Amino acid sequence: MTAKRIDHTGIMVKDIETSIAFYQDVLGMTLKDRITHTNGIIELAFLGFQEGPETEIELIQGYSSELPAEGKVHHIALLTEDIAAEFTHAKRQGAVFIDEEITTLPNGYRYFYIEGPDGEWIEFFQR
Repeated sequence: MTAKRIDHTGIMVKDIETSIAFYQDVLGMTLKDRITHTNGIIELAFLGFQEGPETEIELIQGYSSELPAEGKVHHIALLTEDIAAEFTHAKRQGAVFIDEEITTLPNGYRYFYIEGPDGEWIEFFQR
């Protein structure tokens, strides 16, 4: 395996503009990247405290309109330098896949999801 660290935690939000403002104004984070998913519906925003590599917050709008009052952490993401090797390794280990293939976002980031033992979503993510 080539996973190196937790890259980000994905948080589902109802209003990405309000959430970006909160994370910037209240928590002092900086908006590092913002994109529309290749499906044209989901909006993503990545925020952090540093200019360089760090564990970030990913805000996700449009995945589901049904959020519990306490909000919802959608997934944790593990950074990898070789997404194809991770995909192959997870297959060999019998992992339960949420994605049937590796997805490439418009900014070139690549990812896939598997389930943990209790149904938690784990993303392998290559920048």
